[in-house]
Formats: sequence, C-alpha cells, structure tokens
Amino acid sequence: MIRLIACDIDGTLLPEGSTGLEPAVYIQIRRLSERGVFFCPASGRQYSSLRRLFAPVAGRLPFLCENGAVVFGPGSPGPILSKTEMAREAALELCRDILAQPRCEVLISGANTSYLCPKQGNIVTLVRDFVGNNVALLSAPEEMPEAIVKVSAYCRDAAADMVPLLAPRWSTRFRSAVAGAHWLDFTLADKGTGLRQLCAALQIPLRDVAAFGDNYNDVPMLELAGTAYLMEGAAAELKARFPRHCAQVVPELARLADALPPRI
Repeated sequence: MIRLIACDIDGTLLPEGSTGLEPAVYIQIRRLSERGVFFCPASGRQYSSLRRLFAPVAGRLPFLCENGAVVFGPGSPGPILSKTEMAREAALELCRDILAQPRCEVLISGANTSYLCPKQGNIVTLVRDFVGNNVALLSAPEEMPEAIVKVSAYCRDAAADMVPLLAPRWSTRFRSAVAGAHWLDFTLADKGTGLRQLCAALQIPLRDVAAFGDNYNDVPMLELAGTAYLMEGAAAELKARFPRHCAQVVPELARLADALPPRI
C-alpha cells in the first residue's frame, strides 16, 4: 500500500518555464493526506522555495531538498530530519573550478540559503526571483558562512556539455547529476539518500513509496521506490530503465487517492 509519494518538481510536477502549480495539485495532496499518504516534494530546490510553491498545503508535507542533502519533516516550519554536509575545503575547490569555466556560475547551498558569486547579474534574478530561493551574495566562495550541502554549476549552455569537463575530476569525492537543462549538481547525498532518511524517520518501508521523476538526478530515488513513474519526456535511456511512464502527475495522484478510503 502506498504511504508516501516522493515527487520531483521541475520538469515533472511543474512544466519547464512555469512558476506556479495548478490548483488540482493541492486538491490531490489534500485527498492523499486525508487517506494517510504523505506527499513529499523531492527537488534540487531549497526549503523556502518549495514551501512557497506549496504554500496552501506546506504544513502537511515533508520536503526532500537540495537533491536529498537536507530533509525537513512536516510542520510550519518543519524540523530538519537529516542534513548531509560536504567536506568544506573540497567543496570550495569545486566552487573555484566552476567559476573558472567561462560560461558557468556557481550556486553554493546552505540548509536554506543559496549563496552566489555572480559573474553576471542575471543569475541573481533567476535564482531569487524566478526560482524563489533565499539568496545571499558573496565576493568569493571562501566567504561561505555555513556548512555546504550542495554545489551547483549554472551552465549558460547545456549542462550536459559540462559533464565531461567537471564531473570526472570530482567523481571520487562527490556525486554529480544533471538536474535540468542548465544545472549540474554536486552533493554527497542524492535523492535516494534523502528518501532513505525520510522513510526511516517516518517509519515507512521503501516498498510503500511511489516516486515520480524525469531526469538523471531522480534515478536513485526511482530505484529505491516500490513504485516508480518516469515522465514521458525523459531521455530514452531512462525510459528503458523504468518501464512505468506517465504524461502528467496529477491524474496519477488522483488514481492513487481514489484507490484508498479516507481515514475515519
């Protein structure tokens, strides 16, 4: 029986280029909650950005943030259930490596703040105003005032083009994953790590988890979940690995809610 639904956001629940969820999402989350099922956004985004996106139902939800590096429980605000920190000196070296790439910006993630060392001002507008993150500016990565949980390269060209330039030299120290058309993320954790920690905290077996995703950073979560859904627009390689596909998440949420009676 499904007791937890972990769902990627950008490209999965939220179409690329969109800034808000359709009202039907909140309706189905409430229906699932009434049936004892947790809905958990699972994203590379930070906690504040996700809470704003899910504002009408945020207090009901656990959140798997920063690609699994920080997990929050339900509440307003919810408690931190787990945090996986990167080794600071290695993470700072990675930041400098990203900044040395002519067409890349670096985003350094704390538990609930995105730190930028902007080479061009539009990265600030993108992260603060479009994504909706809490943002602070640094003149250099070494000024980072808190533990580092994720380092991201914003690639003005395709993120996939930066993989052979950045990923191999860091693969022995950090996990890397393409997290969207322009984002390449580095963490110690991944969405699978976050899902394991969340399920342990909530005492939910992984076999009772359904997960939705569309990209390579979703793979560890999809592999662990008892029921995995891949979006129709995903890469052919991923579609071959995960045979259960869907075009839209909301109808599947409705179907799952329909299969369960409300709690008395």
